[in-house]
Amino acid sequence: MKKEDLIVIAGAGGFIGGSLVKYFYNQGFTNIRGVDRKPVAEWYQRTSGVECLCLDLGEKENAIRAVEGAAEVYNLAADMGGMGFIEKYRIECLRSILVNTHLVEAAYRAGAERYFFSSSACVYNTDLQKSPDVIALKESDAYPAMAERGYGWEKLISEMFCQEYWAERGFETHIARFHNIYGPHGTWFGGREKAPAAIARKVIEAKDSGVHEIEIWGDGSQVRSFCYIDDCVKGIDMIMHSKNLIATPINLGSHEMISVNDLVSLVETIAGVTLKRNYKLDAPKGVAGRNSDNTFIKEVLKWEPDTTLRTGMEKTYGWINEQFDDRKAGKRVITD
Repeated sequence: MKKEDLIVIAGAGGFIGGSLVKYFYNQGFTNIRGVDRKPVAEWYQRTSGVECLCLDLGEKENAIRAVEGAAEVYNLAADMGGMGFIEKYRIECLRSILVNTHLVEAAYRAGAERYFFSSSACVYNTDLQKSPDVIALKESDAYPAMAERGYGWEKLISEMFCQEYWAERGFETHIARFHNIYGPHGTWFGGREKAPAAIARKVIEAKDSGVHEIEIWGDGSQVRSFCYIDDCVKGIDMIMHSKNLIATPINLGSHEMISVNDLVSLVETIAGVTLKRNYKLDAPKGVAGRNSDNTFIKEVLKWEPDTTLRTGMEKTYGWINEQFDDRKAGKRVITD
């Protein structure tokens, strides 16, 4: 890639897309186009010198406009959120298939060199995730298919689209399966936030109110791994530019597992507080256990995400605390 080649990032108004824009800008790339359906004033991050387009990429004509002249296209656009959102709004999650369908075709027709699709660990067979003692999920565990309803199936089918564009048309595509990306500049309230941000916010709210209690969805035994945003954007870059990973889905996540209960304890330690725990057993809680098997990424890239959860949560907590104070002061903050 030349520094002046056009990079198009779909979903640039959101958490990961906005962070990827900033990552490439800091790498010295001078021709970046961000696209999102949110009004530009509502984008989570804005990077100086980057072209910003407000377009709904679920519409074919908008996808064509978005990728004009592109050398590389990164699809981070999706209607999604934490478990509370993806269990309640499955149809909206499924509609994101329109974005990838139109965008990969438009990128191919525009003569782009390569295309990146952001998939998810939600593609994995849910029958393998019924116990907190889950064995880490390797890439082949997506089949036989029994993905998370709605969101997971959209991601799995879109993966297949990308693989067939390489097999049938020779269009270079790359696919990463994200495992719970978190960090600053992500949604932290409003219903779409994921567990790390939600727990950090609840702890901050408890400290601020003086009511030292926290509501936990489920019984807290659910196990996950969480990948820090800086590792995510670095991994996207490495995966996109590996000739050994063309049309080959790969995990992008941390191997560091933690239960929701232990995540709450970690945030309590960071905040210097201990809270009474109230368990909402009928709340959405997802699968019992999920973790990333990083054998393949270490083999191919000689690398894996390495930011510890403690380090990442300290940074995330600090940023959400600033957002919380800004919101109380009536300033604009990131929402859903």
